[in-house]
Amino acid sequence: MPAVLDITALRSIVAVADQGGFHRAAAGLSLSQSAVSQHVRRLEKTLGRPLVRRDGRASRFTPEGEALVGEARRILAAHDDALRRLGVGDPRDSLVLGSTEHAADELLPRVMERLQEIFPGTAVRFRLDRSGRLNDAVDRGTLDLAMYIGDAVDGHSVSAGAIPLTWYAAPGWRRPAGEPIPLVVIDSPCTIRRRALQTLTEHGLDCTVVGEAAYLAGVLNAARGGLGVALVAGLGDPPAGLERCADLPAVPPERLHLRARAGSDPRLLDTAVGALGPLLTS
Repeated sequence: MPAVLDITALRSIVAVADQGGFHRAAAGLSLSQSAVSQHVRRLEKTLGRPLVRRDGRASRFTPEGEALVGEARRILAAHDDALRRLGVGDPRDSLVLGSTEHAADELLPRVMERLQEIFPGTAVRFRLDRSGRLNDAVDRGTLDLAMYIGDAVDGHSVSAGAIPLTWYAAPGWRRPAGEPIPLVVIDSPCTIRRRALQTLTEHGLDCTVVGEAAYLAGVLNAARGGLGVALVAGLGDPPAGLERCADLPAVPPERLHLRARAGSDPRLLDTAVGALGPLLTS
């Protein structure tokens, strides 16, 4: 029998990546932490390799784990879109909220909580992906609301505010003297990658991309390993295992846009904008 990736287990490992750990992933999925751990072990058994390693009290993805998270996002998106197209379940009984990975751990809980208050009895699910794919899903009607950074797609997009952009690197990391600044970035197209390169160039600083990843988790792991510096959109505390780089030029905040599916309840967009306002800069 060929190896089969379990959909439920894939949801768990993506939640671990999105929520930053097993405990928060379990809470977001309404599962026990042991159940989430079992799901990850099931995937490790299927693939025959470790996907997550303990690092003190924290957990980090192995390179194989990072690769699986990227594949899992694509599998889950195709799976969920297929169910929606086939009319499985009443779309009025659920809302699907899409967001970029950047600052999602701060943005998503606030918006989901408010939507559950405004739409009682309606399940609110989330999906993290690249901005372009989120907007494509809104166009297809498989996503009710997208929160994304970059250029506004059309006249129906609304700016909810701006997310700060900050340089991060491993503790003790220093700019190499007399050499280009090494950057770790998300692969193109990426608004924050473009902003990082543009800012350093405008300040007369040589830089070079030493590492690319399809998703934010890979960028953060490369920065933790001391391979380079990363420009990250975020709110609150620094990502685990990283510290701010004060000796690089400041980058202006990036606008966060919201875009609702055509024909959706007007309260959806208004509620999300209201929930995000206190978190974002003007």
